[in-house]
Amino acid sequence: MKAAVVVFPGSNCDRDMAVALRAAGADVSMVWHKDAALPDGVDLVAIPGGFSFGDYLRCGAIAAKSPISKAVVNHVERGGFALGVCNGFQVLAETGLLPGALIQNAGLKFLCKSVSLRVETTDSAFTAPYGAGAEIQIPIAHHEGNYRIDADGLARLQGEGRVAFRYTQTPNGAMDDIAGVLSENRRVLGMMPHPERAISDDLGGSDGAPMFTSLVEACVAA
Repeated sequence: MKAAVVVFPGSNCDRDMAVALRAAGADVSMVWHKDAALPDGVDLVAIPGGFSFGDYLRCGAIAAKSPISKAVVNHVERGGFALGVCNGFQVLAETGLLPGALIQNAGLKFLCKSVSLRVETTDSAFTAPYGAGAEIQIPIAHHEGNYRIDADGLARLQGEGRVAFRYTQTPNGAMDDIAGVLSENRRVLGMMPHPERAISDDLGGSDGAPMFTSLVEACVAA
């Protein structure tokens, strides 16, 4: 299974993402944002956390216009898997690959702590290894994690079972406690918490590890 981790100016979780994917058995390439194409045979594109382009304009807005982002869109449109974490979620939202937007936390403060998430669906490669309704501990580290979407969009996410994770107690004011959402084909996940920071008890917890193992297995089977 081949994975590509996209690196933008200001990315700071790219190595963590690569470590998590390699630990799950993936062959990982690091891809610079100015590249116009992804490596041949890539199954999964991961867009990591950080502060791409200093979060100017809107978080993820400039990154969404980088040359590599067009390749990511094409990859997803062909049915490829994609994972966006934190700033990566913001980038995916700015490209239009995921609905909604991320704005400043309700308390207007940067938040960095472990939070409890409830798994809302097992119908995706990202969430399949967890039981529906299971609670997992995953760290957050963001200032703009407050998920917003219009009423019709929210109803669609709810009706189609595309809310992947909810906060058990929202730390940032996110609408409907949403921490992560899936694309229509369920092959794209955007989430604010950092599963790549929870792959080993040495890091304080391993609840994120099953996601990466499941992703690798799904890509191999696809």
